[in-house]
Amino acid sequence: MKKNTWIICLLLCAACAMQAKERVIERPPFIAWNSTSIEIDKLVISDTATVAYIKAFYRPKFWIKIAKGSFLADPDGQLYPIRRGIGITLDEEFWMPESGEAEFQLVFPPLPENVTWVDFSEGDMEGAFKIWGIQLDKKAFYKRDLPKEAIVHKINKEAALPVPEFAYGKATVKGKIMDYREGMPQAGRLHLLEPLRWTSSLQEINIHEDGTFEVEIDVITTTPAIFSFPFAQVSCLLAPGKETKVLINPAEYCRQQSQLHKNAKPYGKKAYFEGYLAALQQELSDNTIKTNLAGNPRSHFDRIADKDANSVKEYFTELRRNTLQEIEKADMSRAAKEVLAANTDNTTAINILMADDMMKQAHMFTQKLNREQANEYYRDTRIEMPEDFYSVLKELSINTPANLYTPEFAYIALVARRYQELLQKTLGTSEGVLFQTMEALKYYRSIEDFTPLTAEQKATLDALPEPAYKELLTALNNELLRKIEENKKKSGFTVNEVGEVSNEELFSSILAKYKGHVLLVDFWLLGADPAAWPTKR
Repeated sequence: MKKNTWIICLLLCAACAMQAKERVIERPPFIAWNSTSIEIDKLVISDTATVAYIKAFYRPKFWIKIAKGSFLADPDGQLYPIRRGIGITLDEEFWMPESGEAEFQLVFPPLPENVTWVDFSEGDMEGAFKIWGIQLDKKAFYKRDLPKEAIVHKINKEAALPVPEFAYGKATVKGKIMDYREGMPQAGRLHLLEPLRWTSSLQEINIHEDGTFEVEIDVITTTPAIFSFPFAQVSCLLAPGKETKVLINPAEYCRQQSQLHKNAKPYGKKAYFEGYLAALQQELSDNTIKTNLAGNPRSHFDRIADKDANSVKEYFTELRRNTLQEIEKADMSRAAKEVLAANTDNTTAINILMADDMMKQAHMFTQKLNREQANEYYRDTRIEMPEDFYSVLKELSINTPANLYTPEFAYIALVARRYQELLQKTLGTSEGVLFQTMEALKYYRSIEDFTPLTAEQKATLDALPEPAYKELLTALNNELLRKIEENKKKSGFTVNEVGEVSNEELFSSILAKYKGHVLLVDFWLLGADPAAWPTKR
C-alpha cells in the first residue's frame, strides 16, 4: 500500500512539474494580419512543442490550406518550422463546414522563455497567411505606451461643418504605421473617392523602413480617400493646399475585425489625425454608425422581394429615419452629424433610384432562379413605378456642399447620371454640387475612354460653375495627349484607325478587314460605371 502511495505521489509531482513548464496564452493579442480567415485561439508552449490552436472563419463549402513551409519567427529572426497539423493535413485543401467555422492545431518547435512575441507566416507565396506580432506577454502589451503622435482631439459638439472650397491644387498626406517592422508589407494604395476619378484613381504608396509614408495628389476640393494596406483600411479627408497627418494603429484595426478579439479591451484608436480638420477626421474614423445603406443590396432582398413599389419606398425611407435618429443621439459634433446624415441621404437616394432594378434582383435571388430563368425574368419584366415614387428625393440632402465630405458622393454622382432628367424635374433645379459634378463627369468619361477633348468640349468647360473642374480636366486631358504621343513613338506593333463609327458598330468595323482569318481578341475592362450596371447585367 505504501509502495502504491509513493508511486501515485511521484506521478502527481511529475505531472505538476510538467504542467509548470507549460505556458498557456489564451487568445494572444497581435499587431497585424493580412487575412481574417484564421485566428489563434490559444498558444500552448512547453519544452517539447509550441501548439497553436487555430479557429478558422471562412465561406461555407470553400477551402483553405496551410502550407508545409509555414513557420514562427522570433524577434531575433530565428525560425521555428511547422512540424505537423492536428485536424488538418498540411498542403491539402481543408473544406469549411456549413457553419463557416472550424478548428485545428498547428505544431511547432518549443519557444525559448525569453521570447515575448512571434510572427506566423506561410512564406512569401501569393495569398500566404501571415500574422505579425503575436504577443506572448499580454500584460506587457496592454501596458505599452502609445506614441506621442497619438493625439486624441476633444469633441466640440457645436463645431459647424466648413463649406468646402474649390481650388485645383495638391493635397499632402504624411502617415506612419505603428509597430511597423521588417517583414511587414512595404506597399499600400490610396483610393481617391472623388466622383470623376473614383473608378480609376489608385495611387501606390511605398512604406519606409520606419513605417512612414508620404503622398501628394491633385484634388479640387474636400475629397474623401481610403488608405488600403494588407492589414488596415483607413479613411481620411484631403483638400487642395492642405496637409493631413495620420497615425495608423493596425493592432486596433485588426482587433475590430477579429471574431475572437472584437469584444476585448481596445488598443487605442485605429487611427489618429493631425492637420486638416483633424478633430472631424477623428470623429468620422471612430464612427460606428452604418450610413452606407446601399453598400450591400442583398441585405435588403428578403425585405423587398415581391413587394409593391410603395412598400419598397417605405422600407428604404424607414431605414433612413432610423439611421438619422441614431446619428442625432450620438455624442458627436454638429459637423460630424451633418456628414453622416448626408451620406445616409446619398445612399438612400441610390436605393430609391435603383429600386426597380433591386426589386427584380430580389425576386431572382429569393426565388433561387437559375441563370437562364433569371435572364429571361430580367429581360421580360418591367416594373412600373408610381408617378410620385421619386418625390421622396426632395427630402434628401444630395445636392449640398456637405455631400463633398461623404465617401458615397462619388457613387451617387455616377448613378445619378442615368437619372439626370428625372432629378432635375424632381428637385426643380439643374444647379448645385451634384449637377455640376455630373456635368464634369461627361468630359471625364471622354478622357477615360482615351478620347481627347475636342475644341468644342474645351470651349464649353468655361460653363462649369467652378473653375477648378476646368483646371483638373485640362490637366487630365493634357496627360492623355502626352501618353498618346508617347505611344505613337513606340514600335513593333501596328495601330489601325477605324474612323468615325458608332459604339455599336465599332467591333464589327475592327473585324471587317480580317474577314476570313482567325483572330485572338483581348477584351479589357477599363473602369466600371455603376450607372450602367442595370443595363449591362
